[in-house]
Amino acid sequence: MAEIVRIYNENPNPREITKVVKTLRSGGLVIYPTDTVYGLGCDITNNSALEKIAQIKGVKLEKANFSFICHDLSNLSDYVKQIDTSTFKILKRCLPGPYTFILPGNNNLPTVFKKKKTVGIRVPDNNICRAIVKELGNPIVSTSIRDEDEVIEYTTDPELIQEKWDNLVDIVIDGGYGDNTPSTVIDLTTDQPEVIREGKGSLVIM
Repeated sequence: MAEIVRIYNENPNPREITKVVKTLRSGGLVIYPTDTVYGLGCDITNNSALEKIAQIKGVKLEKANFSFICHDLSNLSDYVKQIDTSTFKILKRCLPGPYTFILPGNNNLPTVFKKKKTVGIRVPDNNICRAIVKELGNPIVSTSIRDEDEVIEYTTDPELIQEKWDNLVDIVIDGGYGDNTPSTVIDLTTDQPEVIREGKGSLVIM
C-alpha cells in the first residue's frame, strides 16, 4: 500500500524528504509534484525500479522516453554532451521552469539507456522534487501520471492519485493540487529549437 506523505512546497520538511530518498534508494517508486503535473519517478541508478516503471507504462525500458529530473544545471554534464553557449543560455533562462528540453546524451547514460542518442532534461520550479533530487545525489527518472479519462487528462488531487496507484507505488507525496497542463517539450539537438509539445512553458524562449 502506498504511503501518503504531506510535504509543503514553500518549506519542504527535511525529515520527510529523507524518508522519500530512502524509499528511492531501496528501489521504491514515488509519485511527486512538479511545477506542472504529478510525476511517477524512481532512482535513475536502480534498474529494477526502472523496469517497474516501464512495465506500468506498458513500454520497453530501452525505448521509453522518460525525462530526467535534475536539481539544477550542474547535473547536465553527467548525462548530456557538451552544449554550445546559445543552448546553455536558453536553459539558463527557462530553468527552473515548466519545460522538458531534449538534449544530446553522452556515454555516461545508465546502461539501460545507452542506445539512446538524446535525453529529456527537467529542472522543475518546485522545491519538493528538487530537494529530493539534491539529497538523492543523482536525477530521478520521471514520467507523467496520466488519467484514463482523456477529458481530464491528468489527475490533480493527491488523494485520488493515492487511491488509484495504491498497489503500484510506495509513496505518494501530497504537495497540494497539481496542474492539469504538462511541460512544454523543446528539442535543442538541432540548429533551431523545435517545439515537440506545447504545454505550460511559454514558447517565447529566444
